[in-house]
Amino acid sequence: MKISMVSEHANPLAVLGEVDAGGQNLHVAELSAALCRQGHEVTVYTRRDDPAQPEKVRAPGGYRVVHVPAGPAKHLPKDELLPHMTEFGRYLARAWRRDTPDVVHTHFWMSGLAALLATRGTDIPVVQTFHALGAVKKRYQGAADTSPPERLQLERLIGKNASRVAATCSDEVFELARMGVPRSRMSIAPCGVDLDRFIPDGEVAPRGDRHRIVSVGRLVPRKGFATAIAALPTVPGAELVIAGGPGEGKLADDPEARRLRELAEKLGVADRVRLLGQVSRDEMPALLRSADLVVCTPWYEPFGIVPLEAMACGVPVVAAAVGGLIDTVVDGVTGELVPAQRPEALAVTMRRLLGDPAQREAYGIAGCDRARSRYSWDRIAIDVLRIYEKTFQDRAAGVPVVPDTAATLDAAGSRA
Repeated sequence: MKISMVSEHANPLAVLGEVDAGGQNLHVAELSAALCRQGHEVTVYTRRDDPAQPEKVRAPGGYRVVHVPAGPAKHLPKDELLPHMTEFGRYLARAWRRDTPDVVHTHFWMSGLAALLATRGTDIPVVQTFHALGAVKKRYQGAADTSPPERLQLERLIGKNASRVAATCSDEVFELARMGVPRSRMSIAPCGVDLDRFIPDGEVAPRGDRHRIVSVGRLVPRKGFATAIAALPTVPGAELVIAGGPGEGKLADDPEARRLRELAEKLGVADRVRLLGQVSRDEMPALLRSADLVVCTPWYEPFGIVPLEAMACGVPVVAAAVGGLIDTVVDGVTGELVPAQRPEALAVTMRRLLGDPAQREAYGIAGCDRARSRYSWDRIAIDVLRIYEKTFQDRAAGVPVVPDTAATLDAAGSRA
């Protein structure tokens, strides 16, 4: 099968951990590689954000990456990319006229817009994965949300016009249904974990005698690192290690890193909070294996790959009961779920588990079993291929897409 992935801002070749480079980049890279392993031909289209990038490159995973000239060849925040999606879509239309894919799989809402514009007047099916929804972001960030004002309307349009929507978790299905996307055209295909890299046995990062709590993610407020820091004063004898953010030498200039350090100073735990900055994929398993607990406390989370990676390493997880974390972490089996943005509840749970090594070991064993049985990328690729097959079956049976198409898409393209 010839598969075109569209990931307008999340380049699968990008270094993870900085702003706008995180779970989506990894998802696209790992899913594309898994589909290639099963004999399919995958091309990923992503925006060129550096003039030195070649137009086309073969990734180590076997898929091709095409850097699309759409807007200036420099990094732009993803919330500023909408004006360039018409240009992106025109490039896709030209590319697909020359070499037509069997299916297009789009990642994030702007990728969906570009692909729907590009496939107008064709019978190429478009499968949409949102990775995050504007309505959820607006609910939690309020006035701090920097998304384009058109996002909510366009996400609804994309959800109704895509051939099928591949949601990453059950919570996202509920949100999409509230937006008017028919449940019959939704399927769930979660994120996965690299089970060759994330294993219980292997190198362990150096640590001292203190209990170690590890949190990983991009340094943005919604990832909830402040919640973990706020819990630390009543978790004596434990250190919190935060991995993510800019690379070496740049962490001091990062506004979120400064905010977190100021909070730690204010709460009197600065000596027990370490910000590592960017940690490479090669170093991440050793860091996770060094933890007594991996804590994931975002305000909201469309899926959350870090808990899976920790579980695959046999490390117990404490996670906020939001979004995809509710699916991934089985409360009381592979770890524990706590209310979001509640440092007191988090502290109680961490104190209890740090004092109970037998329970931590039981969670670690169960978490590893769950990660290996359900979340390998090869298993996720099979789930995704089933979704593609459903789109072909729908097309063959003449199942209609919600008829929002021509005029509304034209208007959306003109706004972009």
